[in-house]
Amino acid sequence: MLEIRWHSRAGQGAVTGAKGLADVVSTTGKHVQAFAFYGSAKRGAAMTAYNRIDDKIIMNHEKFMAPDFVLVIDPALVYVADFTANEKESTVYIITTHMTTAELVASQPKLEGKKVFTVDCIKISQETIGKAIPNTPMLGALMKVSGMYEMDFFKENMIRVLKKLPQKIIDANMIAIQRAYDEVK
Repeated sequence: MLEIRWHSRAGQGAVTGAKGLADVVSTTGKHVQAFAFYGSAKRGAAMTAYNRIDDKIIMNHEKFMAPDFVLVIDPALVYVADFTANEKESTVYIITTHMTTAELVASQPKLEGKKVFTVDCIKISQETIGKAIPNTPMLGALMKVSGMYEMDFFKENMIRVLKKLPQKIIDANMIAIQRAYDEVK
């Protein structure tokens, strides 16, 4: 089973990102879960979202997991949240930040010796979508780092997921996804 934990603040789109990923995964015949845990249900409060993906029915409905991937879409949470909780030796971290991976690891000792990738999803979303909603860029970075799906397949399915939005917003999200895919290091 593949497990993904998202760390963000309410309003940054982690729940929507987790649900969008689940929607894409569900088209492949796999079983998937997407759910969230809100501390304080206020915009800006720290929160977590989760995905589980498996070839067989998923019976576990607990929020506790040993994630394969940890996606941090608010850079400040690297310093205030327990984003390494229940990690495995193989857990991969994808963190939005303006810093290089080396700078980030030097500033946060918890990341020392771990598989860490960085990309500035906030900057990408501001420049492409016009708002600091870094969820779709993070999905682009996840596709690159994980190799989960080919980018064309993923973007094709994300267009379907986003179909209720104006075409201009869909197009901006596709650019954001591709940029994060290309820029993650």
